[in-house]
Amino acid sequence: MRTRRVLVRAAAAEFGEVGYGGARLSRICASAAVSMGALTFHFPVKAALADAVEQEGGAITRALVERLLVRRPELDAVIGLTVGLAGLLDEDPVVRSSVRLARERPGGGACWVDVWLPAVRDLLHRAYETGQLRQSAASSQTLADMVVYLLAGAELQARVGAELAAGARHSTSDQLERIWRLVLSGVAAEPS
Repeated sequence: MRTRRVLVRAAAAEFGEVGYGGARLSRICASAAVSMGALTFHFPVKAALADAVEQEGGAITRALVERLLVRRPELDAVIGLTVGLAGLLDEDPVVRSSVRLARERPGGGACWVDVWLPAVRDLLHRAYETGQLRQSAASSQTLADMVVYLLAGAELQARVGAELAAGARHSTSDQLERIWRLVLSGVAAEPS
């Protein structure tokens, strides 16, 4: 199990850096300090290794979703989930790699969005029902669409940010917190 875990972490780093097509099993073996035989014992083909990275990234993401689903009020849970997911993209190479793999790999596994979007939709629907959102505000579906766009941008920012020097920018989760404050306060002036 330890070898398998080390291989998944090394593969996540490789896939995250060069993508599925550019990843080389030999570099993954070198990074994990294991032989090619040990790698192929656990993962006979590169696709199986990519599947394992996607599954691990999905499991980490599901654990965050489950932790935050109990938060009330529901709008706070959506904000916490969005910021938490951005934090995973910033901080967890397995999650970041699993998102990239789901986007790039032909016939890849389940999409990362599918792990958290149903929870966001349900929370936003309940937020409307319980009066946490103005009735004149956008629909819960439009807000869910906004979350998808925010997290797509967060994924890009986390990927690009991983290439920048540390401290040269705010974390993706900090940026999303500021965006949520802006959304919640609104930007339009009251009509005079």
